[in-house]
Amino acid sequence: MKIRWSQEALDRLIEIEEYISKDSRDRAIKFVDQIIEHADLLSVKPRMGRAVPEHANPDIRELIFKRYRIVYRLKANCIEMLTVFEGHRRIRIDEIDV
Repeated sequence: MKIRWSQEALDRLIEIEEYISKDSRDRAIKFVDQIIEHADLLSVKPRMGRAVPEHANPDIRELIFKRYRIVYRLKANCIEMLTVFEGHRRIRIDEIDV
């Protein structure tokens, strides 16, 4: 199944990379690449993530990568990556544009 990244998710990846780049540009690029690679696993097994606990829609799901939540929506013809954020906080409704 095809994976499509929303602008929100891409913006969050850029923020993560910029933050980690303060210490190491190479490490920042590698970490964001690892997030993307982890999300790519969904193309083979779209339901491998869990339903987002604070959202009632079973098609809004998440994968956990290290301390980050990768939130996505299952659609008929693709997987839409909605946002990526640190796992210690709750998802905001404006991040997933439901």
